[in-house]
Amino acid sequence: MTARRQEGSMASITAASWRALVASFLGWMFDGYETYALILVAAVALRQLLAPDQLANLPIYIGGLLAVTLVGWATGGIIAGILADYIGRKRMLMLSILWYALFTGLTAFAGGYASLLILRFLTGLGLGAEWGPGTAILGESWPAKSRGRAASVLQSAIGFGLLIASGVWLFVAPLGPAAWRYMFLIGVLPALSVLWIRTSVQDPDLWIAARERRRQARERVASGWAVRPEDRALAGFTVKQILAAPDLRRRLLLLLMLSLSTIVAWWAVSTWIPFYAGQVAARAGGNAQRAAALAGLYYNVGGILGYFVFGVLADAWGRKPTMVLYYAGAVVLVLVLFRAVQDPSVFLVVAAVNGFFTLGQFAWMPVYLPELFPTAVRGSAISLVFDVTRYLAAAGPLLAGWLIVNLGGVSAAASIIGLAYIIGLVVTPFAAPETKGRPLPA
Repeated sequence: MTARRQEGSMASITAASWRALVASFLGWMFDGYETYALILVAAVALRQLLAPDQLANLPIYIGGLLAVTLVGWATGGIIAGILADYIGRKRMLMLSILWYALFTGLTAFAGGYASLLILRFLTGLGLGAEWGPGTAILGESWPAKSRGRAASVLQSAIGFGLLIASGVWLFVAPLGPAAWRYMFLIGVLPALSVLWIRTSVQDPDLWIAARERRRQARERVASGWAVRPEDRALAGFTVKQILAAPDLRRRLLLLLMLSLSTIVAWWAVSTWIPFYAGQVAARAGGNAQRAAALAGLYYNVGGILGYFVFGVLADAWGRKPTMVLYYAGAVVLVLVLFRAVQDPSVFLVVAAVNGFFTLGQFAWMPVYLPELFPTAVRGSAISLVFDVTRYLAAAGPLLAGWLIVNLGGVSAAASIIGLAYIIGLVVTPFAAPETKGRPLPA
């Protein structure tokens, strides 16, 4: 494919652009449902699966479930991101959805804590595998002038998934002791979306052209005739290509720091909001289970709004100024939510504003990351940034659970770990160049 044809294909929004957005949106939305289903039902499920003498350490056991999910997520995400550069964005997107739908459904049949841990790790492999291919296929299908808004719409999908999970739990929770199992059984339904993706979505022209360049480079390297240094690099392993280029290597390391700030804080702090909302409601004489579900709804509505606003601001102001705003807001709102609010009604409102900044800030990844790496390594690079830090983030829920038990509650633990957002606030100005309005690197 010629450079002129590539530029033409990226100059306007086409039917293929919309299909790419819908496919990646569905995959990420269902990902959100599967993720939040565990957060909502973990306490209920473990009260049935754990022995009575283990319940005193319930937060630690919940932290363990979140941790193994994150380890699976990171592993699946890295593998899928690399494979997406070789076998295609579409194929990996379909495989990831089928995988996490299957193992979410099987989670409904867990008979103890050990089997639940194993099934959540396997589910995590698929959850992590979806984001990189979905983000790449979207970024490579939309023009520069509207890519930020399209990417923020994509990222909002997880908010809708979390919102759907919260709404489903409101209706399913009263159905008795097996209610948590029904939540996971419902998680099989996303597999149906693969039927549409298979027939309606194609790999982007940018990736097809990059695949052809890699094929030609490999042929030249194999022949040994007039091999250029760039041929050897292009024919090599994608991760090695990134690490061998000084500018890409430095960029990757700084972006990993931003990812660490966003992901560790969210998994170690925001995942406890439903649990903490239940405690706040119980102290006020309310229904803890209903309060937890409502807190999830409010938080995710705020997050969805935060996603959309991020895209608008990123296209208007730039990627980096918008990121600084969201990191600063997250630092403040974590402290306000967990230290200053004890009224259940006020808690819900503040949870929504907290979600705007702490959940909404995830939009920087699909908006910014695809614009920083060339097509041949894009899937690998964005998945490394999004997923490597999840190995470290896996310690976050465990640390939070330990702090909750030993410091006397969620409030103290969240206030300490929430300071991780300061890392993002400090590193953003130096991490990478501003990319507003620029075409994707070929």
